[in-house]
Amino acid sequence: MERYFGEHTPKLGFGLMRLPKRADGTIDMEQTKQMVDAFMEAGMTYFDTAYVYDNGASELAARAALVDRYPRERFTLATKLNAWMGKQDVQSARQQFYTSLERTHAGYIDYYLLHAIKEENRALYDDLRIWEFMKELKAQGLIRHWGFSFHGSPRLLDELLTQHPDVEFVQLQLNYADWEHPSIASRENYEVARKHGKSIVVMEPVKGGVLADPPKPVQEILRQADPNASFASWAIRYAASLDGIITVLSGMSDRAQMADNLSFMRSFVPLNDAQQETIRQAQSTLSQIRSIACTACHYCTEGCPKHIPIPEIFAARNKQLIWGQIEAGARSYAQAIEGKGRALECIACGQCERACPQHLPIIDWLKDCAAALDEQEG
Repeated sequence: MERYFGEHTPKLGFGLMRLPKRADGTIDMEQTKQMVDAFMEAGMTYFDTAYVYDNGASELAARAALVDRYPRERFTLATKLNAWMGKQDVQSARQQFYTSLERTHAGYIDYYLLHAIKEENRALYDDLRIWEFMKELKAQGLIRHWGFSFHGSPRLLDELLTQHPDVEFVQLQLNYADWEHPSIASRENYEVARKHGKSIVVMEPVKGGVLADPPKPVQEILRQADPNASFASWAIRYAASLDGIITVLSGMSDRAQMADNLSFMRSFVPLNDAQQETIRQAQSTLSQIRSIACTACHYCTEGCPKHIPIPEIFAARNKQLIWGQIEAGARSYAQAIEGKGRALECIACGQCERACPQHLPIIDWLKDCAAALDEQEG
């Protein structure tokens, strides 16, 4: 008997958003298959993709590496319907589900989600009647469970869960860096979901890789507590230790990341009191370090009129802000903007900020990057 929906699901999920790539930018399918095999051999079951990930290549990879190679009952597959990228009408929005089903050849979807709901796009999901569509799909047996991923305020989350009590789970950004973040509101959103009795799938537990290589003062705290534990392990175990968690998604990009995650999640043990205190020390230290909290999702670059590689520019600037690597940051910036827009070319149209699930003041940060990097390059 489960205390909550998904209690017995293995606590590590394979996020298929950041799969390994070849030099030509295509997914490295051989390495992906090896990663899927290792994941399955460790007894894990939950795979997460989306209609928009890698322009559909992620769902196709799920078929080639997983669906075509394993019995359907051995795994669970999650994907998502995105109503806010591109112009949508009711028919084209609904077609996303059938396209996902065709791409994956999964027969049915175990966990189907409305994708990345926040204040700026919630009306689209209402206007396109996506909530009703979810119920229809479940009644037809085409999906087993449904919910939504969320990047909005606790107030909106409470409103949505009140209006739609039959939602079975929510996907939230939970990590120790964002736990008290005023815009991400990890703790408050977690508490709202649990107040409504909803189970949670965790996304961004390592904050787009930031917590796999945190600033040096944070590294020292974690190393002192356990010199043998990877920095990523602290972040993933922290999220998995929360009550009501179905699984914690990790967007693993190579075999080494998979091996590290399986080393501590194969037989997961929640953090003890002393380890939780270590996390609190890390949180306090991290809150005092200036950095750009970008997770490199690249939603901001779709439709940028100046073709500015925003996440790559922010990564270059973070080398300077976090690590003091002034010259390395400048070199990374020069590589990032080759054949693309520079930070100083931003026209402040606001497209990127409307798309950003992290609610970053991208325009202001680009001004900072222009002052630090364009000036330095010049």
